Amino acid sequence: MNTILLGFIGPWQIALIVAIVLLLFGGKKIPQLMRGMGSGIKEFKDGMKEGEEGAKSEDKEADKLN
Repeated sequence: MNTILLGFIGPWQIALIVAIVLLLFGGKKIPQLMRGMGSGIKEFKDGMKEGEEGAKSEDKEADKLN
């Protein structure tokens, strides 16, 4: 029975992770880290959109040539 529950993250595990993060980085550093993560995710999404648009334009150019 205990082996089945090992894969789930419970409230105690989440609290422990939050406590460790607070001890490592402190309360003032966490907003800066989250802001950096948010900007990184935004840049990644923008890059993915540019990649998709580039692939679509290449497909259109290839269709024109054929």
